[in-house]
Amino acid sequence: MRLADLPQPDSVATTTALEVARAFHTPAFVHHCVRSYLWAAALGTSEGTAFDAELLYVAAMVHDLGLVEPFDSHRAAFEFAGGSVGWVFAAGAGWPPARRERVREIVVAHMADVVDAAEDPDGSLLNRGTGVDISGRDLDRVPAPLRSEVLGRWPRLTLAAEFGACFRDQAARKPDGAAGRAIRSGLVGRMAANPLER
Repeated sequence: MRLADLPQPDSVATTTALEVARAFHTPAFVHHCVRSYLWAAALGTSEGTAFDAELLYVAAMVHDLGLVEPFDSHRAAFEFAGGSVGWVFAAGAGWPPARRERVREIVVAHMADVVDAAEDPDGSLLNRGTGVDISGRDLDRVPAPLRSEVLGRWPRLTLAAEFGACFRDQAARKPDGAAGRAIRSGLVGRMAANPLER
C-alpha cells in the first residue's frame, strides 16, 4: 500500500479544514493532523472498513483545535471543546445538522479508550489513526513503505515535545479530562518510545 492508494478527498470543506489547521496550529501539529488522517485511511482501506473520507479528513484537521489558545476551554476537556469547534466549522461549510454532529462525535471519540468500529467506523478510525501517530499503537498494521512515504512528506518535526507540553498543561488544569488520564497513564513515555520518532 502506498499514498496513492488512499482516498484523498478534495472539496471546499477539506481544503478549508486544512487551511484552518494551518492558521491555528504549529507545523508539527498540522503534520500530525494530516498523518492522523492518512494512518486512519490506511487502516480503513487495508481492513476493508467503509468510511466517509471527507468527514474523516475534516475531523482529523480539527481534532486538536481544543488545545490551542483561541479554542481552549478552561472548563471543558479539549476533545469536547474541539468537537464544538468542529461542529461550528461544519455549519460554516454548509453541512446539514446530522453531518455537523458527526464531526463533533468523531472529534470527541478520538480520545476514547476504544471506539466500536461497527457502531462508528469513522470515529474508530480517527481514534486508531491518532493512536498510531502519537504512541505507535497499531503501527504494525501500516505497511513500512507507506510509513516512509508519509513521514518523508509530513515529518514529525517537534511533535513529541509540543504535544507533551500541551497535554501536561491540559492535565494540570483539567485533571479529570482525557489528557489528564493520558498523562497519568504514561503518555509521554509512550510517545518517546513510538518507533515513528526514530
